[in-house]
Amino acid sequence: MKDVLHNAEERMKKSIVSLENEFNALRTGRASAALFDKIRVDYYGQPSPLSQVANISIPEARLVVIQPWDKNLINEIEKAIMSSELSLNPSNDGKVIRINIPPLTEERRKDLVKVAKNTAEQSRVAIRNIRRDAIESIKQLEKNKEISEDEQKVGETKVQKLTDTYVKKINDILTIKEQEIMEV
Repeated sequence: MKDVLHNAEERMKKSIVSLENEFNALRTGRASAALFDKIRVDYYGQPSPLSQVANISIPEARLVVIQPWDKNLINEIEKAIMSSELSLNPSNDGKVIRINIPPLTEERRKDLVKVAKNTAEQSRVAIRNIRRDAIESIKQLEKNKEISEDEQKVGETKVQKLTDTYVKKINDILTIKEQEIMEV
């Protein structure tokens, strides 16, 4: 039964990491290198993460500077950013790309909060699915007479406590992200 609990907790941790990665890519009013994590640039025929072909720096709160290691990539990077869902307008001087992060409108912030809530709900569903799988595994152990009925009840209680802990983590992460998005 320890294996079942350990496996469930590991899967729940992965769900939290996945949620944090999704939230890092959600644009707030501040500049962040994480905004560009999902952007891929065509590098000699290979779609490569932007962070692997350029240096991304944040010299000011609302400015991102991207300096490609290969100057020939500057136009490819600019195209990739413009075609992304970030709605940003990069400008390049031949050496670096500068991106001013405009403040978000009230309407856009509310839309981003909805996206964040939806993403958090998907994570909660994933956690509940992990709980269901773990409880089914525990019931199977009891059915196969590997554990007693009392151990089954204890195991199910532990799985529920684990679920509650991870759902609370999701809610806490969502609250922080909402505050980050809504700050002007």
